[in-house]
Amino acid sequence: MTRVKVCGITTAEDLKTVVTAGVDAVGLIVDVNVETPREISAAKAVELSRATPPFVTTVLVTMPDTPEATVDLASRVQPDVLQVHGSQTPGDLAYLSAKVHGDVIKAVAPADAARYDTVADALLVDSLDDAGAGGTGETHDWERTRELVDSLESPVVLAGGLTIDNVADAVATVGPFAVDVASGVEAEPGRKDPDAVAAFVRAAGGRP
Repeated sequence: MTRVKVCGITTAEDLKTVVTAGVDAVGLIVDVNVETPREISAAKAVELSRATPPFVTTVLVTMPDTPEATVDLASRVQPDVLQVHGSQTPGDLAYLSAKVHGDVIKAVAPADAARYDTVADALLVDSLDDAGAGGTGETHDWERTRELVDSLESPVVLAGGLTIDNVADAVATVGPFAVDVASGVEAEPGRKDPDAVAAFVRAAGGRP
């Protein structure tokens, strides 16, 4: 069964929306160096993380300047999983894995995935911008990502331009461990649409 993460939760209302829809994980975006309506403060992330019920995974999504700053932020928010974007080296990932509680996910473009295989606990394969940030709303070559699923030891999370209309095809083509969506289920930038989230969860699981 393909798991579903909805990223960019900004309010308690949206947290309730995605949990009710049956998502497996929620993404809280803090301290990123790109403009996004989905970024929240560390204090808000703490609030939402604590409000997330058991058996729903909280994911801190960030791209701070240094590994040390990442560890500090993670210690404040205390997520179940840390997802990092940016130019971290494999050594940086090893440092984070040793210093933070919980698993570490590295966001990568398809061409860079093999470099981080087994260093992170999972790889989020996305259509990244030049700064290494996701949320571009663009898809990438799913056939190539399918090859990564077959060749890498790390679980692959598929992201990038996923919507209600294409997620079933994406899952069938790639066979990922999980899918990750943000703008594809929004009523407006930074706010989730309950019907869209529910439909996305159904489609990702192969249900009409």
